[in-house]
Amino acid sequence: MSNTTGKQNDRAWESLFQKYKVLSHIEKDGSFIVSASQMRVFREPRLMAKIDHKINLPEIFTKNNLAILPISRGEYIIAHMEAYQPFQTLDHTITKVSLPDHIQSLDVARISSEAIAINCALASGILADFLEDEDLIATVSGRMGSGTFAFGIQNTTNDAVNRITVTNAQIEIDAAFEGIHRLSIIEAKMDLAEDFLIRQLYYPYRIWHSRITKPVHPIFFVYSNGICHLYEYQFQNPAYYNSLELIKHKRYSFEDTSIQLSEIQEIAANTQTVTEPPIPFPQADSFERLISLCEILNIHTLTCEEISEEYAFDLRQADYYTNAARYLGLVDKCCNNDLPSLFYLTAKGKKIINSNYKQRHLAFCTAILQHEVFKKVFTHYMDFGISPTIQEIVKLMQGSHLYNLKSENTYKRRSSTVIAWVTWMIKLTQS
Repeated sequence: MSNTTGKQNDRAWESLFQKYKVLSHIEKDGSFIVSASQMRVFREPRLMAKIDHKINLPEIFTKNNLAILPISRGEYIIAHMEAYQPFQTLDHTITKVSLPDHIQSLDVARISSEAIAINCALASGILADFLEDEDLIATVSGRMGSGTFAFGIQNTTNDAVNRITVTNAQIEIDAAFEGIHRLSIIEAKMDLAEDFLIRQLYYPYRIWHSRITKPVHPIFFVYSNGICHLYEYQFQNPAYYNSLELIKHKRYSFEDTSIQLSEIQEIAANTQTVTEPPIPFPQADSFERLISLCEILNIHTLTCEEISEEYAFDLRQADYYTNAARYLGLVDKCCNNDLPSLFYLTAKGKKIINSNYKQRHLAFCTAILQHEVFKKVFTHYMDFGISPTIQEIVKLMQGSHLYNLKSENTYKRRSSTVIAWVTWMIKLTQS
């Protein structure tokens, strides 16, 4: 992919910063207020301001430790702000649940949206178990105004706390459930990410914290690869944006997730090695995110730029992960003259991603172990109980006729993916 392609948001923000001398204003005043009408000259405001993950920040924001938050229905503040929070994992176990027998309109094999995922979580008892509340009733959801509130947010360049006032900014709540003891507000996503925008929890929390006497519990809900990930947070200081603390995390599945190591060993023993494809050897360490990409492409055919703008991938990662999925035969691309390539699931990819949890994961293992170097590293792990060293993996890679790998450093960088994918397969048996 050409480095000159760039993201549309990068180009739009670069032009806006130049026109309004944004960096000079921030240096002088500590922040810059930009209106939707000013943004619309360069690109649709909702696209420019939709930056759900740190990795999606435009380059000029990243270089200058900046973030953007809405402060009214048509205005945003740009400043040195710590706006994002990394996800943490507290619990690796998976709790098996199921839908009630009388429910016919929900199908766990066809969860295609956040709303359906939440409905399945409610019907299966996931929410009752996680929220530990009784008589849950769906209440406030959808778009609404924020009202007026002020808060402090951590400055990213020093120890100072920036003060911000919000007046009737538009927010959207994916779901909220009130029980006997508390109101739980849910932000839901269908793709895995390393972090999230705290605003998605904080603004709804501030609204309802001031309106009701019950405790308000912000919940982040992620459904991906057949697993419901639920994170419960608490703002230790309601007036401080960065005071959130993860107090509980659990994972649930509607399907049997038990996979035996012997099943993967059998695949390794019986799977025939394929000829290495003329596709860059993978540099995509998170196999869970590769699966998440396949789930995305099962719904949409997208360019790398669209993947990077809509989901938690930057442009380079979108390139790496689409190529990794192509390497395994799960994804292909179509080219149309000078237009960006469109990526789509192959028939093999669709069959795998639309199968049940166990079939899907064993099929992914098969796709990996069809490649010589992965099979050899997995076999070494089984024989000796530890992974080969990086130097040993590089030697195995050098003897596996990989496409267009030349330098020693490139082999070493790509060896991390070999280790990561083999480790992922082994961890499947430990859930």
